[in-house]
Amino acid sequence: MGRWLLPISGGLCYLLFLAVFLYTVGFVGDFVVPKSMNSGPQGETTASMLVDLLLMGLFAVPHSIMARRGFKARWTLIVPRPAERSAYVLISTLLLALLLWQWRPLPGVVWEIRHPVGRIFSQALFWTGWTIVLWSTFSIDHFDLFGLRQVYLYARGKPYKPVVFRAPILYRFVRHPMMSGFLLAFWSTSRLTVGHLLFAAANTLYILVAIRLEERDLLAHHGDIYRDYHRRVGMLFPTHLFRLR
Repeated sequence: MGRWLLPISGGLCYLLFLAVFLYTVGFVGDFVVPKSMNSGPQGETTASMLVDLLLMGLFAVPHSIMARRGFKARWTLIVPRPAERSAYVLISTLLLALLLWQWRPLPGVVWEIRHPVGRIFSQALFWTGWTIVLWSTFSIDHFDLFGLRQVYLYARGKPYKPVVFRAPILYRFVRHPMMSGFLLAFWSTSRLTVGHLLFAAANTLYILVAIRLEERDLLAHHGDIYRDYHRRVGMLFPTHLFRLR
């Protein structure tokens, strides 16, 4: 039973992530969930903006630091190596849940699309973005990404081998399709409030910084293989498809 404690805890971490992720979709899209980006008590604008920025910073900084190779080497002196990814998922999920819970709405409207066709188009882009996010995780290894493969192999007494670098279909168009999907989902709305603008803009900045940090690790780990891939494929948009040959 002891060997299965890590897989059970890893599975619980994943289920918690899945619940918070689904809530996040409703939070950003402003539907179904009891508290969305534009609902809840309204406070003073400057104070609300500072709270929201602090919440996003509390999520972004640990999320990026814990993903770095140097931090992982030290972190696994405390956390069992097979559970390292599950611990990362758990902490990131809890910080995201805190953001969703304590977010302060900023209801002023920046733009609003009133035409039915425009509304349908923005909703289509919104769902396309989330579809790309999920598709990109399964294109590489969804279960490794969220720590399930690591704890399962540990329970079976098998050694863990990192996923080899490859570029399945979405990754042939952009190097970071998951982040492209997030950007599409965050910005696609028929009614952009000030709070939504703050959320989308701050997360866009975070994504750009996080990609730079991740690519530095990938170049150090994969060397010339990733360097060639980096040269050939666009970061967030398929710009390489439009290059003159």
